[in-house]
Amino acid sequence: MTLANKLNITDQIELAKAEEKLSKQKAKQLFDSGDINKAEVGTFSGLAYLHAYLFGDIYDFADLIREVNIAKGNFRFAPLMYLQTSLDNIDKMSQNNFDEIIEKYVEMNIAHPFREGNGRATRIWLDLILKAEIRQVIDWNRVDKEEYFSAMQRSVVKDIEIKHLLRQALTDHIDDRDLYLKGIDASYFYEGYSEFWTGEL
Repeated sequence: MTLANKLNITDQIELAKAEEKLSKQKAKQLFDSGDINKAEVGTFSGLAYLHAYLFGDIYDFADLIREVNIAKGNFRFAPLMYLQTSLDNIDKMSQNNFDEIIEKYVEMNIAHPFREGNGRATRIWLDLILKAEIRQVIDWNRVDKEEYFSAMQRSVVKDIEIKHLLRQALTDHIDDRDLYLKGIDASYFYEGYSEFWTGEL
């Protein structure tokens, strides 16, 4: 079933293409306009701002906490009845070093607060925390898709694997536009979107 959208698209493939193009354009604008610096660092409010920026032209539910339980494959994200409590707890988590930041990221991934677009918004959110706290970001092109998803699935029980994977991809090129744009493309590729190159939109 195709998600209800502002574009009135009913075909899933057509919607996926439109969503990719429009939200990648917005991701590019987010960086180029400096609006990315308006996001509160490390809070749900900051993540909601990013989510609305990327997906607000496509979905009415952009930045709104989901009202349904969701899963990916065999993995069930935080149940609706615990979601708000989970988000409140994440806001309070420390983010003083790499390990704490990744632990916070893992918890936000488990929360998966939105109906769609969680991974793509949350990876930008993660980089903003890393940039603010340790003056580094992830070079997402150095993170293998299968290894990433495998490590993220296991991170619920043990986060050593995802910490190792992401630590290897850290870079101090925190304001590099090309790195950011290629990172958006990599992030979208993880979710199966690879029709458009962000830098060309």
